[in-house]
Amino acid sequence: MAEEIERKFLLKSDAWKSAVTSSARLQQGYLSTSAKATVRIRIFDDTRAVLTLKGKATGLTRPEFEYEVPLADAREMMALSSPNIVEKRRHKAPFGNHVWEIDVFEGLHEGLVLAEVEMSSERDEVAIPDWIGREVTDDDRYANASLSRTPGVPQ
Repeated sequence: MAEEIERKFLLKSDAWKSAVTSSARLQQGYLSTSAKATVRIRIFDDTRAVLTLKGKATGLTRPEFEYEVPLADAREMMALSSPNIVEKRRHKAPFGNHVWEIDVFEGLHEGLVLAEVEMSSERDEVAIPDWIGREVTDDDRYANASLSRTPGVPQ
């Protein structure tokens, strides 16, 4: 079984921008956001797409299965997911032994900026950059699936 182990944070400054090594525009549509599983279609820079199924989290870990899909199919799935769509630009910034992903949200969530770090185990020691603010890993309002159902920036 594949797993996703991640922590999520708000940012307290724009200092991360100088560490960015790559960026991509992401469009994500949520086909299902039940308590049991989330099903999402994601299109990267309008060039490739993946279908992702995520199970319920236990601690920082949740089951995750991801599959490449044809772009034409992804566009049709995106239309099916409307209005549950999240748009953002994802920037990658290496720091310590991890690569931080900084999501700058667009559209209905403009103004929200989050940083995520994926780990290989829940016991991983993660070096926290100075530009990282409050941790929101356990705050469901900042989950992309929740954002897809609620416009605006969580307060």
